[in-house]
Amino acid sequence: MENNNYSQAQNIMDITIRLGLLLLIIAWCIVLLLPFASVIVWGIILALAAYPLFNVLSKKFGGRSKLAAAAIVLMGLLLIAIPAWLFLDSVIAGVSTIRDSFESNNITLAVPNEKIASWPLIGEKLYAFWLDASKNIEATLTKYSSQLIKIGNRFFEQLLGISGSILQMIVATIIAGVLLLAKGTEETSKAFFRKVAGTRGDEFLAVTQKTVNNVVKGVFGVALIQSTLVGVGFILAGVPYAGLWTLLVLILAILQMPAILVVLPVVLYLFSEMNVGPAILWTIYLLLAGAADNILKPILLGKGAPVPMLVIFLGVLGGFITSGFLGLFTGAIVLSIGYKLFISWLDTAHQEKSVTKD
Repeated sequence: MENNNYSQAQNIMDITIRLGLLLLIIAWCIVLLLPFASVIVWGIILALAAYPLFNVLSKKFGGRSKLAAAAIVLMGLLLIAIPAWLFLDSVIAGVSTIRDSFESNNITLAVPNEKIASWPLIGEKLYAFWLDASKNIEATLTKYSSQLIKIGNRFFEQLLGISGSILQMIVATIIAGVLLLAKGTEETSKAFFRKVAGTRGDEFLAVTQKTVNNVVKGVFGVALIQSTLVGVGFILAGVPYAGLWTLLVLILAILQMPAILVVLPVVLYLFSEMNVGPAILWTIYLLLAGAADNILKPILLGKGAPVPMLVIFLGVLGGFITSGFLGLFTGAIVLSIGYKLFISWLDTAHQEKSVTKD
């Protein structure tokens, strides 16, 4: 009897030690991968979103999967690099102009148009401030130096953050290409979901793929199209620092906020610098481009969405708050999957309750 008790205690101790070591290894792996979690998750999301296109291109290229993956990665890098280059070029040009003006002690500001004073709410104050600055810019800079320094510091912090996000997206795009080429990725995904959700694993994998496609198209796709339309208008209309304002439109669109927050000040600027006719034409175009999301969202995001749009929007906003730029997408995916798991659990509990009553 004592030997049996001793043997049971020994087995319990062995199992405890093994579990402890296993948990330690898992925790260590999580700590090592945590700094790269957002990039890895985004790479997986991009791979899931690009998988249908990957299959189509592989067939067109005669089964050459490497060429198909390389084409997808190249397209992804171009979609990242071109807007990033336009934005950085605009910012660098603006900063260089300001720096040269300071170094040459030749800081000037154009006299504002008197029509600005007639703008509602802010017109008179803005006109007075602008007029004082145009007469004595150095005194204005000295008066508001502390506020300008804070704004400048915040601007460069955000610029560094955006640069880091661009680099993360480039790395994630390359990871997605590697995952598309890796053999057994689809089987591994199915095995994982079956392990987590049992017999409903394939269903949840399909839901995940559909959710990824809807969010990528409906959030990032809409934001990219909308900001491109608005940005083209900014450039052709001759708006200063068009790249910067286009980036702001892109961020607002991803955050599901109206582009009018950027378009309206630009429209007011155009009316102060242009004749009424051209200003009206550009206003019509920019307002239509800024409202393009109202047409694109129902088509790309709402159509066949596996979860309510509210869940996707909350995931977008929550992901941005917790994980930054990449969290805009990963948050929506994780919250959508969590929602489906929760609904499935409720359905299972309801079915078990019905069976018990019968």
